[in-house]
Amino acid sequence: MSAPPCRGCGAALATVVVDLGLSPLSNNYVLPERASQGDMFFPLCAYVCDVCLLVQLEAFQTRESIFSEYAYLSSFSDAWLAHAAAYAGAATRRLGLNGGSLVVEVASNDGYLLQYFVERGIPVLGVEPAANAAAIAVDIGVRSEVVFFGAASARELRARFGPADLIVANNVIAHVPDLHDFVAGFVELLGSDGSVSVEFPHVLHLLQEHQFDTIYHEHFCYYSLHAIEPVFARHGLAVVDVEHLSTHGGSLRVWLQHAANARAAPSVAALREEERRAGLCERETYLSYAPKVHAVKRDFLEFLIAAARDGKKVAAYGAPAKGNTLLNYCGVRADMIAFTVDRNPLKQGTLLPGSRIPVFAPDRLLSEKPDYVVILPWNIKDEIVGQMREVRTWGGRFVVAVPQLSIE
Repeated sequence: MSAPPCRGCGAALATVVVDLGLSPLSNNYVLPERASQGDMFFPLCAYVCDVCLLVQLEAFQTRESIFSEYAYLSSFSDAWLAHAAAYAGAATRRLGLNGGSLVVEVASNDGYLLQYFVERGIPVLGVEPAANAAAIAVDIGVRSEVVFFGAASARELRARFGPADLIVANNVIAHVPDLHDFVAGFVELLGSDGSVSVEFPHVLHLLQEHQFDTIYHEHFCYYSLHAIEPVFARHGLAVVDVEHLSTHGGSLRVWLQHAANARAAPSVAALREEERRAGLCERETYLSYAPKVHAVKRDFLEFLIAAARDGKKVAAYGAPAKGNTLLNYCGVRADMIAFTVDRNPLKQGTLLPGSRIPVFAPDRLLSEKPDYVVILPWNIKDEIVGQMREVRTWGGRFVVAVPQLSIE
């Protein structure tokens, strides 16, 4: 069997960063009527390209099968809404956006971000392949098109709506199987003086903080500036600024413009140097990752086994994709974590893929009063602890497994 080609440079992939075994698609939540049917499991193995050092997975499902109906809705995180509102204000000031501008968000989900531009009287267009999410956005006044983004769809959108002054792509470029077609879409849609803003989790944090649970089939690539900048350059886009963000365990916001108009801020050279010092430009850095992941797995399982032997009840908070990677890699089932809860009604009443742990509304924690609550979306731990502070009133404790086991 031939090795898959790198999405960035086309070289054959051979070097494994970490092999997480077999796992189902992390957003394939199991409806009760399908509970007697089996889950489809696929290899979950992250490679690093020996040439361009882009970390990536092999694709086993099409984008249509994964994203045409999507259970994740951005608006159920208060912290993420605050992040979106702050961005809308900052981008408006930075670019001088007004009623004559056009802001396009790729993978606009339920309108969580564009609503804040609408409030400012700035025309918007959401591009969202999941019809269920786009319908929610339309209901709150966010104009949306149900389509996958790429060069062809971008040309059609430009013909209908005009060029974009700002294209926003928050936490979507990791979900793209055809990276070059996606980036070509930016070029097709972007006005001559326009800007593109791309946010993605920085692979530096995945490596340094053992964030292996962010690896799942819906995430095809894991980026550094070193790996993604040549892809942008190939399509005539230049990086003009970068920002470090705390979201999703540590992310980058990369600002792009047409290369002919671009002038890079000092932040770009500074990030290149930071990545060089951290070893992201060297293959050996990626080879040392797997043993750290194995250690996280052992610590988490030892905690769960000890809790079971002591007769303690363990539940979880959240039903994120990253949680499903953790549970399936560790082989955790409902005998170790009795149930989880989530604010998203699309997930309530379902079973988690693979582990088959049931999902309820958050008030289930208050009635069951577990001894431990494992926070699966550890990136918003503080928000969850604040929302569920009542857990402490009966002596309950909060647990996170990543980046290392913590009980508080």
